[in-house]
Amino acid sequence: MPYNLSSPTGIVEPCDLADLPGWYDRELSQVPTEAEREVLSVVGRELTSFVRWPARALLLWDGADRIPEPGKRQKYFRYPEKIKSLAKSAAVRLDTRPNGPAIASFQLAGGDRPGRFGSSNSWSIHHLYSGKFPYREGVETTHAAKHGKHFTQSAGLVAAHPVADALVDEFPFFTWLLRAEAFRRYGYDPDSAFSDEQDAFGFVGGRQCEVFQTAA
Repeated sequence: MPYNLSSPTGIVEPCDLADLPGWYDRELSQVPTEAEREVLSVVGRELTSFVRWPARALLLWDGADRIPEPGKRQKYFRYPEKIKSLAKSAAVRLDTRPNGPAIASFQLAGGDRPGRFGSSNSWSIHHLYSGKFPYREGVETTHAAKHGKHFTQSAGLVAAHPVADALVDEFPFFTWLLRAEAFRRYGYDPDSAFSDEQDAFGFVGGRQCEVFQTAA
């Protein structure tokens, strides 16, 4: 399935980890209308009402990705017995559809996925590193769905309220606000935006993730 990852805009300043609220407020100057700025300002100030995080960093299935086989439009999954056993003990339903392993990772890492107000669905599980919005012009950004060490990495996943789910795909600075928060919480930095060195899983020195299932 093709991805449209281009964006005519990016962030104006590097993220200021010492003052993320101030940095975020300055980034809002890019937004053309007052109404949009107000929505973004409220959601940015009240993230806990719009975004849920996993309790810990867990790479559920090292080597799994969402790249379909040649000639196929989507990828579906058969889970290893070890993951099936873990999910059963945690009362987590495994979904064989394309984003199923990521959803399972988020939930098995202690993430809460609230139900929606006007739908029978739950909040979307969103990859913060989706191949969109590189940190600096001309530099690529991690596309977790295509990478076996990031697709089921809970540190790069959030449950997003439908409002936040729309914002994270539209405004680069909102996405980078969440990526900066993932770094603060877990030390996760697959784009080398906040640290000079990372391990093979994208974590800064002194921080690491649990790897549950390795590739066969």
